[in-house]
Amino acid sequence: MARTFCLEQHVVFEITGGDVTAAFREAAQNALRLAQETGCTHALLIDGSPSCGSGFIYDGSFSGTPRDGIGVTAALLKRAGIQVFSDREIDRLVESLATPV
Repeated sequence: MARTFCLEQHVVFEITGGDVTAAFREAAQNALRLAQETGCTHALLIDGSPSCGSGFIYDGSFSGTPRDGIGVTAALLKRAGIQVFSDREIDRLVESLATPV
């Protein structure tokens, strides 16, 4: 199932309630810039993170409840054409890297 993502509407909060969205967006832009500068075509990211989750993220209640979703960095990399894999998809990543384009 394809997930849609609107970076402008994604918000990230600390457990104390502080809005850290701008920092997450800046970090995502930096990751994308570095990936593009180095010719990165694949990314292995940790699921659950509000930045790196590619299959699920946590619901923001800090209760450990997962929900379908994608993190800020994962979404930006995918939007740029970089193949994103979660830490639960290492076999798929290896297969993708072994397959000639």
